[in-house]
Amino acid sequence: LLRERDLVGPVVVGRDNRPSGRMLRDALVNGLTAGGIDVVDIGVGPTPVMYWALHHLPVVGGIQITGSHNPPEFNGFKLCVGRGSLHSEGIQRLHALLDAPPAPVRGAVRHDDVHERYAADLVARTGPLGRRLRVVFDAGNGAGGPLTERIFGAMDVDARFLFTESNGTFPNHHPDPTVPENLVDLIDEVRRTGADFGVAFDGDADRIGLVDDEGTIVWGDHILILYARDVLARTGAGQAIIFDVKCSQALPDEIAKAGGTPVMWKTGHSLIKDKMKELHAPLAGEMSGHMFFEEGFYGHDDALYAAARLLRIVAASGRSLREHLADVPHFVSTPELRFACDDAQKFAVVADAVAHFRATHDVLDVDGARVLYGDGWGLIRASNTQPILVLRFEALTAERRDAIRAEFEGWLRARGVEPVLTH
Repeated sequence: LLRERDLVGPVVVGRDNRPSGRMLRDALVNGLTAGGIDVVDIGVGPTPVMYWALHHLPVVGGIQITGSHNPPEFNGFKLCVGRGSLHSEGIQRLHALLDAPPAPVRGAVRHDDVHERYAADLVARTGPLGRRLRVVFDAGNGAGGPLTERIFGAMDVDARFLFTESNGTFPNHHPDPTVPENLVDLIDEVRRTGADFGVAFDGDADRIGLVDDEGTIVWGDHILILYARDVLARTGAGQAIIFDVKCSQALPDEIAKAGGTPVMWKTGHSLIKDKMKELHAPLAGEMSGHMFFEEGFYGHDDALYAAARLLRIVAASGRSLREHLADVPHFVSTPELRFACDDAQKFAVVADAVAHFRATHDVLDVDGARVLYGDGWGLIRASNTQPILVLRFEALTAERRDAIRAEFEGWLRARGVEPVLTH
């Protein structure tokens, strides 16, 4: 595939800390070198380090072995050709090339631990904070744990660390900051220590979670409001800020108020990055906590950098995190709700939902069905990575939100899908 695109050079390979990672790494490196490709092995670490290496090592692509936020038994590859993600038709093309014969000359493997250089870059980009904050960081035993201590221990911040020991079985709690029960330890420690706020990372540290000084969860769409206001205030009005279909209506409203152009797009880090390049957007984000920074960074999702940038925003303002968001109109929302559904069935269910609800409502179908009710909305979409349907609901009141949810769940049951929550 690289030769087809006239890309000649090594490929960087990293992996997270899941138990199957070593096995997959060995098989992957054997396959790459058999194809005549040199490999730069950067070892165990978070996905953003692999993305960072694409900009700082003489390589033509990269692969991160990671299960991301999924349970420990999941694993897979995040693929980059050049500095862009390989997905959709690109992966289909890769599949079509799998029977290509081995190369006449085997590639070589070298090791390069870039983690110190990556950490130094993030610390330098953040700069002096100007005000010392007390912040709790929960790495969830993910691959970003050691770097969490290295980066934020080097900043002028009173940092408290939870579960930074790298352990891919995740013995303390699952590292998915979109699930409230995974934030219980962080909330308790923020309240116990009187911290300004708390930050959580997922298993490969490309998604951020956040709680304020009272232990209230700040979801990804509201985190993006903080970044959007900051970017637009410094770089000028009119720029596109991209977000996914799961986000609150408060987000596009606040982007517009700040002078930006809100753009709703499909969920998925590869799809969001492609849209950023298309629109030359300085910033994008997802409800799940993926935050992408083109302005001042490299254009990819990096939760460690996102946390550092959040420190800078709050410290420079003289206001608390909660005060930053106090003026955002209040909608009553559910978190992401995940219902088990076979991979073979989930896309057909979503297609049926688009047709069903479109008969009586306006439906945005950029990614699944976002059904508009005037005083609220409901969403159903198929997960890109798990055998689940993802739903979310929002309205002006809890009663209305619950009524919309009940309508969706009733339709699912009639369709033969029992809406049983799963993680």
